[in-house]
Amino acid sequence: MKIKIDTKERFKVVSILEPHLTAMLAVELLGMLKKWHEADSSSAEAMTHLVVVMSAVEEIEKEVPQSLAVIQKEFYAQQHSFVYCGIQPAVEDALIEAGVYEMMNITPTESEAWDILQMEEIERELLNGYDN
Repeated sequence: MKIKIDTKERFKVVSILEPHLTAMLAVELLGMLKKWHEADSSSAEAMTHLVVVMSAVEEIEKEVPQSLAVIQKEFYAQQHSFVYCGIQPAVEDALIEAGVYEMMNITPTESEAWDILQMEEIERELLNGYDN
């Protein structure tokens, strides 16, 4: 799978460079993301917050939307942010048709995705403050 990884101070940006995201490629992507997500927080592979840029993805197979929703859900269950951005119209249609679009965190641009990550981080800090 062709991807580009850009490490920022508090999160990573994974850009999918494949025009057609097949179920097989989605499994490979999910395995990679899970490995990073489950890595020891002190390792270089560790990843807590993630932006997945899908602007190069022009179409996805019908099995893929559920997989994309599941990995995002797993990140949020661990109090980690996960945002998709740059979704193309055909991909958006596939997500809507699969019934997962509304439950996914999707922004038009990478900049907006970064804003969401920052807002969610502030929200977690504030909510954790109330727990003490």
